[in-house]
Amino acid sequence: MLAGSRIGRNCIVGQNVVIGPRVSIGDGVKIQNNVSVYEGVTLEDSVFCGPSMVFTNVINPRSAIPRKAELKLTRVREGATLGANCTIVCGVTIGRSAFVGAGAVVTKSAPDYALVVGNPARRVGWMCACGIKLKVTGGRALCQSCEARYRITAREGCRRME
Repeated sequence: MLAGSRIGRNCIVGQNVVIGPRVSIGDGVKIQNNVSVYEGVTLEDSVFCGPSMVFTNVINPRSAIPRKAELKLTRVREGATLGANCTIVCGVTIGRSAFVGAGAVVTKSAPDYALVVGNPARRVGWMCACGIKLKVTGGRALCQSCEARYRITAREGCRRME
């Protein structure tokens, strides 16, 4: 861990993990093996970083041209899952409880509860906060596991109903 970084309580950090300077990691975060969390990345509480997933922090890096002043911030919101070997291109936000599939390349922000896969990543569904894919019918969803209820609209995306 480098200067100015913060790691919250009850985190699990795997082998060969590098945490760069001025990184913020919330409580209960799990970072699996072979992950580098670079300056400009914020991981909120309960984020899961799968094995060998990748963050970037400069959009157009060159070895011979210093671009440290051009870092783009990346935020991973509470409860999100980043699958094994996915790549998160800098400057995006991964929404609360969103799920990035293994090997996906995320080039734009993903909304809360989104399930994104592919290269470039695209939304193919919605996920419950408990990690189960939601079946959506008529703009509503009920989790088959925990029975949480959701409303889905074109304007607001997926929102948990209390």
